[in-house]
Amino acid sequence: MPDQPLDQPIIKIVLLVAIVVITLMLNASNAGARHQAIRRLMLVGFVLLAASAVLFPRLLTTVAKTLGVGRGADLLLYGLTVFFLGFVASSYRRMRQIEQQVTTLARELALREAIHDRAGHPHPPAPAVWPQADADVDVEGTSRSEPGEDRLE
Repeated sequence: MPDQPLDQPIIKIVLLVAIVVITLMLNASNAGARHQAIRRLMLVGFVLLAASAVLFPRLLTTVAKTLGVGRGADLLLYGLTVFFLGFVASSYRRMRQIEQQVTTLARELALREAIHDRAGHPHPPAPAVWPQADADVDVEGTSRSEPGEDRLE
């Protein structure tokens, strides 16, 4: 029997809400301590849910049946699918942001070289190894880390 749109309505609503929340999170600005705090809370929640599912598998089945899903394993698969899609979308967004930064830096470098050439200065020899960029400094040279925020290196 094919799935009807109103079969298992609770889990369908939960999954659709999760997809909307992930979409909204991806469209929100990811700068600042607030975003970092939300990500950390979600990580802690994920760890607690994963540990609960491992330690108490019957609890997962009970929750699944409450949501209208037949088995706990199916609920776990649905949840992992939603989180995976969120991870893929987040990674894509971050990659686009990095590509935009690289494009901006390349343009700035090309403009500086053009101005340098126009002034008639000879090109300095290129370094054998480019220095590594500081991850906490953006294109304008300002720090991205919040005051008092510790970096993990």
